[in-house]
Amino acid sequence: MAGMAITGLKKAFGAVEVLKGIDLTIRDGEFVCFLGPSGCGKSTLLRSIAGLEGLSEGEIRLGDRDITDLPSARRDIAMVFQNYALYPHMNVWRNMSFGLSLNGMKKDEIARRVQEAAEILRIGDLLHRKPKQLSGGQRQRVAIGRAIVRKPQVFLFDEPLSNLDAALRVTMRAELAALHERLGVTMIYVTHDQVEAMTLAHRVVVLDKGVVSQFGAPLELYHRPANLFVAGFIGTPRMNFLPVQVTAAAGREVSIAAEGLSATVPLGGEARVRAGDRLMLGVRPDRVVPGDSGIAARVTLVERLGTESHVHLTLADGTAMTAVTDGAAAVRARQDLRLSVAPGDIHLFDSTGKALPKQLDPATETLLRQQDQAAPGGRQQED
Repeated sequence: MAGMAITGLKKAFGAVEVLKGIDLTIRDGEFVCFLGPSGCGKSTLLRSIAGLEGLSEGEIRLGDRDITDLPSARRDIAMVFQNYALYPHMNVWRNMSFGLSLNGMKKDEIARRVQEAAEILRIGDLLHRKPKQLSGGQRQRVAIGRAIVRKPQVFLFDEPLSNLDAALRVTMRAELAALHERLGVTMIYVTHDQVEAMTLAHRVVVLDKGVVSQFGAPLELYHRPANLFVAGFIGTPRMNFLPVQVTAAAGREVSIAAEGLSATVPLGGEARVRAGDRLMLGVRPDRVVPGDSGIAARVTLVERLGTESHVHLTLADGTAMTAVTDGAAAVRARQDLRLSVAPGDIHLFDSTGKALPKQLDPATETLLRQQDQAAPGGRQQED
């Protein structure tokens, strides 16, 4: 096993710069997700690590080896593709063993590795079937098995669950998590689905337009987003945003005001803003409280999802907001409401989109610390 260090990685296709200087350190045995919208560069970054794309600039190190210019076959990395890429004329056994045979491995060692992988993935009864006789989930297990038998230092997954139905994706997420726990190998996983990233990863790389917006533990991204992009991308429904003005700032407090809103917000660091500055307020939908006082809003739509309801609202200036309420809440379309927000639930962002330091409650701080300690190479191991 080995960790990975990526330094100054750039990748351009002609005049189009897709990756604009990526610096990442991935710990040995860590499960890391590359997350972002279509076109952000996450798959290109994965393919660059695999050796399927040459770099324009930068360096990739795996453990103590510089693998920047090595061909993919010599990197000791295995990749699982989105479309599985199984050989249709070969049965499962041959699909899993073919690469080992090409490398001249002895037959008894090949058999041992295939049987071991089949046991891990629970596909021992499928070894003599061909891909057309398998379900989507079974094909995905075979593709993963083909990677496992190589015993690589790093596994790469390129949106491996995107072709599966919703129920099977949930099952396969749990199986991938269990697989990582059993193998303890470094895994890098590309997805545009934040649920996959938040539930699978020790840490998540959020990419936007070829740059790293934030790299941190899932709950760190949710509770302390570094900027407006991460705040809006992480969380479903997405965070609400509202422009506000600073009325006073001193020490670790900022007083803000907007139509129907006045609050003094505690910060996790010194307030580097002044009275008169314009900021963007962010608040999670489940922290918006409909009531009799606060910001005036009109209900445009109520989505009743059973245990909760998503209430879509429009403010007087046309700003759209969403509140998450109890599923039985007596709210209806075209109803006029007032919205209130507790100061401790407010996120603030400056004119550049960068987050002001957020103060969290002790319980949330403890939860973030526990999540970091549980990860390979986390603070618990470092202390």
